[in-house]
Amino acid sequence: MSGVQTIRVGGDEGEQRLDRWLRKKFPQLGQIAIEKLCRTGQIRVDGGRVKPATRIETGQEVRIPPLPDAAPMPARASRPLGPRVSDSDQQMIQAAVLWKDEHIIALNKPPGLPSQGGSGQGDRHVDGLTTALMFGYKDRPKLVHRLDKDTSGVLLLARTDRVARALSEAFRARTTRKIYWAAVAGVPHPRMGTIRFGLVKGGAGRGDNEKMIAVHPRDIDTTEGAKRATTDYAVLDALGTRASWCALVPVTGRTHQLRAHMAELGHPIVGDGKYGGSGQENLGDGWGAQLGGEISKKLHLHARSISFDHPITRKRITLTAPLPDHMARTWKTVGWHENDVPDDPFADLE
Repeated sequence: MSGVQTIRVGGDEGEQRLDRWLRKKFPQLGQIAIEKLCRTGQIRVDGGRVKPATRIETGQEVRIPPLPDAAPMPARASRPLGPRVSDSDQQMIQAAVLWKDEHIIALNKPPGLPSQGGSGQGDRHVDGLTTALMFGYKDRPKLVHRLDKDTSGVLLLARTDRVARALSEAFRARTTRKIYWAAVAGVPHPRMGTIRFGLVKGGAGRGDNEKMIAVHPRDIDTTEGAKRATTDYAVLDALGTRASWCALVPVTGRTHQLRAHMAELGHPIVGDGKYGGSGQENLGDGWGAQLGGEISKKLHLHARSISFDHPITRKRITLTAPLPDHMARTWKTVGWHENDVPDDPFADLE
């Protein structure tokens, strides 16, 4: 039996129900016991009576009466944190960590690894490997956005529910800025512009295999299921007229938006067989998505950087991810250099 305790609500524990906070702190307390302790005034917040559903705030003091000690749980009865992660996968996902603090983890997601499970995605994905990213915390970090399976680059995870909610809201409010790098077939003209084609599901497949169809802006409102989509692009360098290095900013966040938009321009992302096919020629309707020779057939799309307002410190954070191996080899082959271009080619336009 413990004595009376006074516990201050931590910086990452605010904005949640009292009963949920108590159950995390004291697993031996059931809901009925919490309701009784609140009803009889034995649990108080800042000296006042409260209900189990009362939302607590950071910095408040919670009075806890003497409680029975927690009974030891049999090892087999403990709640699993998630699927077991192999040693090789643990090393892989931990090596992918770009940056972390007490609230957020940023990964440089490898190409070929899905963000989450789902139709056709298999059992191995970032969300299933998060037990290897707890680093001493009691809860698994949570994805707050996704990248396509074959897209590499910066991916954010929140270490608490509160931070997850704040980051998710920042994505919805578009205060978070993402810049992608891509190698595309041909050279878009003009060399900087905005794509405003809408997107609608093609219906030919299921899950991630479903292809998005571009819809002309004038037809969006009359096309069932079509959603508006906006992408800014800028050509950073070019290999004659055959291929170019582009920076892409998804102003909206539709499924396969960057891939479908660049293909609609006639300049599909290199390696994108779904939207650009397997050809290497320009047959009048735009280039095929392969360059041939020593250039990898993998998708050349990389979430290069992300900028966001930290939900706790309020500081603006910018994180940059190195290119994956297959794109780095392409850049070396064609003579493109990462340090020769601005971090944000659109900065002067804002």
